[in-house]
Amino acid sequence: MTSTALLQSQSCHSLADWLCYIEQSHPIEKIELGLGRVQTVAERAALAQLPGTVILIAGTNGKGTTARTLEQLLLAQGLSVGVYSSPHLLRFNERLRIDGVDVADELWVEGLKQVEALRADIALTYFEFTTLAAFAILKNQAPQICLIEVGLGGRLDATNIVDPALSIITTVDLDHQDWLGNDRETIGREKAGVFRAGRPAVVGDLQVPQSVRQVAADIGALLCCAGTDFQLELQSQTFAWRYAGQHYQHLPLPGVPMQNVATALTALALLNLLPDENVCAQVLAELSLPGRMQWLSAKPAVLLDVAHNPQSAAYLAAQLVQLRPGYRKVQLVVGMLKDKDIREALSCFTGQDYHWHLVSLSGVRGASSYLLQQALPSTEQSCQYPQMSDVLATITSAPADELFVVFGSFVTVSSVLSLWPQENV
Repeated sequence: MTSTALLQSQSCHSLADWLCYIEQSHPIEKIELGLGRVQTVAERAALAQLPGTVILIAGTNGKGTTARTLEQLLLAQGLSVGVYSSPHLLRFNERLRIDGVDVADELWVEGLKQVEALRADIALTYFEFTTLAAFAILKNQAPQICLIEVGLGGRLDATNIVDPALSIITTVDLDHQDWLGNDRETIGREKAGVFRAGRPAVVGDLQVPQSVRQVAADIGALLCCAGTDFQLELQSQTFAWRYAGQHYQHLPLPGVPMQNVATALTALALLNLLPDENVCAQVLAELSLPGRMQWLSAKPAVLLDVAHNPQSAAYLAAQLVQLRPGYRKVQLVVGMLKDKDIREALSCFTGQDYHWHLVSLSGVRGASSYLLQQALPSTEQSCQYPQMSDVLATITSAPADELFVVFGSFVTVSSVLSLWPQENV
């Protein structure tokens, strides 16, 4: 560590100080995949040896909802559960929860101090630094179950230094192609890097890439796939789940994608941690996750979703088809990052007579409203805004029979949440 860096770290007292220091050392937007740095630092204090049972969750979409489903089903049984996820919506503290509560600033500061002392002259990325701090906190707090959400990909992600009892791939689709590859087979191979020899590997995608099967076969992971090894069946007001002789027949339709719920149920069944059907039904009836099909307001009707790639956009678009009959008009508020497949994602919503509100996002990765407009067919009605605050008045003054759907990025949803009057959330 340089003398300048040492002085800077010594001046860090609050969590905000530490996050500023880490980001100045290595900007949050900069991504450097690889396990060398993070493994070396972790080995100095055995930070990768997390307590209890570890579940590692990878996937293009659905990691957050799968983790939340697992967490709530485990908590309902009285188990202690730690959950590490990213990114956050409003507060950094959201990235680590223990027993359903965001970890306090003081614990984060202690964890970050420990990593700073351990790393010496090894430069860590923002994600590596904060991931190791989260692992330090988990080691100290020692929950019975640790749910670890992969940041990007799997094979070379900083979270992949842990030793999971079970690994999950929720879905495999196109996103982060600059780092993971340009097709599902290549991306699937990267995500399958979270599998472990002789350990269960649950895949929630109904179309499993051959590369995922091949990795599992090569290392001897115990592959369990949606559609073949476990199934769900949609009924009129409920759904059924089946796996290896277990059959839950009347589960309530959750507020998150059912396929992710089925994946979580199967994972717990494999670990002998699945509660009975009544407990599952109670949990699923109340299951929700901020930023995922989240109703922010009823009058005006405002729905938030972090959908930001073609697969998640297609899911959201399908939900809107179901919701639309209840509203006179549907208006879409969208802001995206320019490294996403903007044209393909937005095409899921075109031709539906929706009105578009296109918002520029700041930062080096933010797409301008002009770029969004260029991705839409000329037949689509749209307005452009330089920032989210400029569209807020349009939303709040809208009549009750109109629906506003905000999507496109965690940044977009976070902006609305931060601007919206908190007493109305």
